[in-house]
Amino acid sequence: MKNFVFTAVFVSFIGSTYAQQSESLSAKHYEHAESFMSYHTQKYVDGAPVRANWLANDKFWFLKSSAAKQEFLLVNAAKKTKIPAFDHQKLAAAMSKSTGKTVDATQLPFKTIKFSADEKEITFSTEDKNWKYNLGQNQLTEEPKSSGSNDATPRGRRANPEVLSPNGKLAAFIKEDNLWVRNTETNEQTQLTFDGIKNYGYATDNAGWTHSDAAILRWSPNSQKIATFKQDQRNVSDMYLVTTNVGAPKLQSWKYPLPGDKIIPMIERVIIDVAQKQVIKLNIPADPHRASLSDDISSSGTFDDVDWNEDASQLAFLSTSRDHKQEKFRIADAATGKVREVFEEVVATQYESGQGAINWRYLAKSNEIIWYSERDDWGHLYLYDATTGKVKNQITKGNWLVRQLIKVDEKTRMLYFIGGGKEDGNPYFAYLYKVGFDGKNLSLLSPAIGNHQISFSPSDKYFVDTYSQPNVPSISELRDLNGKLITPLDKTDVSRLMATGWKVPTPVKLLAADGKTDIYGLVFTPSKIDPSKKYPVIDYIYPGPQGGSVGSWAFNASRGDHQALAELGFIVVLIEGTSNPLRSKSYHDMSYGDMSTNTLADQITGIKQLAKTYPIDIDKVGIWGHSGGGFATATAMFKYPDFFKVGISESGNHDNRNYEDDWGERYNGLAENVDYEAQANQNYAHQLRGKLMLAHGLMDDNVPPSNTLLVVDALIKANKDFDLVLFPNSAHGFGPFSPYMMRRRWDYFVKHLLGVEPPKEYALKGAVLKK
Repeated sequence: MKNFVFTAVFVSFIGSTYAQQSESLSAKHYEHAESFMSYHTQKYVDGAPVRANWLANDKFWFLKSSAAKQEFLLVNAAKKTKIPAFDHQKLAAAMSKSTGKTVDATQLPFKTIKFSADEKEITFSTEDKNWKYNLGQNQLTEEPKSSGSNDATPRGRRANPEVLSPNGKLAAFIKEDNLWVRNTETNEQTQLTFDGIKNYGYATDNAGWTHSDAAILRWSPNSQKIATFKQDQRNVSDMYLVTTNVGAPKLQSWKYPLPGDKIIPMIERVIIDVAQKQVIKLNIPADPHRASLSDDISSSGTFDDVDWNEDASQLAFLSTSRDHKQEKFRIADAATGKVREVFEEVVATQYESGQGAINWRYLAKSNEIIWYSERDDWGHLYLYDATTGKVKNQITKGNWLVRQLIKVDEKTRMLYFIGGGKEDGNPYFAYLYKVGFDGKNLSLLSPAIGNHQISFSPSDKYFVDTYSQPNVPSISELRDLNGKLITPLDKTDVSRLMATGWKVPTPVKLLAADGKTDIYGLVFTPSKIDPSKKYPVIDYIYPGPQGGSVGSWAFNASRGDHQALAELGFIVVLIEGTSNPLRSKSYHDMSYGDMSTNTLADQITGIKQLAKTYPIDIDKVGIWGHSGGGFATATAMFKYPDFFKVGISESGNHDNRNYEDDWGERYNGLAENVDYEAQANQNYAHQLRGKLMLAHGLMDDNVPPSNTLLVVDALIKANKDFDLVLFPNSAHGFGPFSPYMMRRRWDYFVKHLLGVEPPKEYALKGAVLKK
């Protein structure tokens, strides 16, 4: 498909065509809508959020992009300078000479570089070649490609299943259910454990919904010891999926526990002395495979909820109960395995140690613990005495929350963290703060209004602050540790994009179904809207409870296909309903014990409020979502058929008894305490009155396809018409089938909600699959 810039005439034509409500839409209409997808809009965006690639001595490089040129810049924070990272013209000439092809200095054929330790050379890759460039000598040499792999080559989904030691000399990996290390200089391999067997191995990665061959462990700071576990899942229930192919299908099976199962994976915690090849078992019973953020105990990329002291003599860790209601803070003697229980926290629903990051820290030098708790209804930090297990003082307090603890400065006894809800305006905007261990001297370090993303320098003396709003492009700045501006870095310019007819979404503030709680969202309207007409509304939903419909509140030129759908003649809304995170504990717990509420009451009341401001046809409401949003969409169509008329449910976890154990048991409660049967969508399928499309990947190892097939079975038994799209050999997100699913989604809403015929089999970019 050819790229083009829209003129005012063309946009006007599109708007007038929709106003006439023709009986069909043409390929031109879809082509116009597709122009609002990221693969078309991004080329009109100049500047981007600065991605700081930090070097030594508080330097970093970043790529500055515009229509005129791409330039690698090197920033020296201490000297407050920003200069080209190298002579682009000289490098382009050297590349032209070496490759025999003309290379444009303003559009170098690579987007990332790596500096040598002495900063005299850079390396980069183009197509199938690696290059090294000496900056002082203007010498370009071709480097050999990577020599392949060793016995630790990944068998699963992680690109590199090894875990590198802090000193870089050893890489730990799993081989035949035991833990090994590889010398990174000699490639010599050493076996550390010897009693691992299938489904009872060391450092194995399996949370049911996510699984790989990566080793899950935490190296000690001195690279001498490893904290990990031996995972017992021998009697855990299995999940099965089969491929679609000519001939016998291939069976995929793995351990996938379900809510209510008597047996779930358990981890027996161990410490391994690498040099001595000694395995020290911690003298506590096995813990459930759980962590304070989820059951994926490697969500941070390493072993979660463990923290070494500096000399590796002690290991602090957190034991989480199966239902996430009990947390035990413990400290182990790394030499003997003796464990001391310091304190525990018990909650009525589910404990979280932060929002997207684990916020507790063990401060061995001062014998203290930084602890995160929502005990006063807001997520705050507390200082504990590690000997007595008693609270010394509450560090942060108020009707706002700490999201992520970023930095702990033990010398100055200051904490640096991301917080939300303290500043006026949107409570979902994130800001950087610092505060003393004693709770005094709380300071805002990122003062501009918006959602802030922070990147600290290795020395922790400086940080890059990038901030934006959904309708305000990003600005990136360099600041010092007191929040003082050092130098502006870059800003996003969307003037060329606006010239094409593009528009930003509108942030909105509404009231929840309870009539008193503020909720927030985004509204997408056609770029040319006729105020005399009423438009069908499409509600995109993701009910959480671990996230929400909007996702990031930072600026993005294209958020999925929301604006594209709006261009087809709809108003698209995204509403963050109650029961989602980043607010108070009571707000997050509103659906605890009944996840099937799915924020739907808030969606309905929110859309009704919007209809008073926007030209919404309240009798034509559609809804769609993926995963948890697929679950919510089907619930909406079955339980609120008078309001929701058209729904598209993708990859939904329609019966949480058929989804991995921790999801329901964490946010809903244990099966013996909660009526999961009453929440299952198939039990309400007979109430369908509108148009419903179901979609699922047949190799979905996150939400197994049986979830959707249960609903299919119930719909057939109830003699209900519906549409079904199945993707052979596809996982949870549909992969290469995604453009096809998007086009089918557009077609479904155009035909059944807008009431006109879509173009026949329009091919979205990337939608044509190989036969």
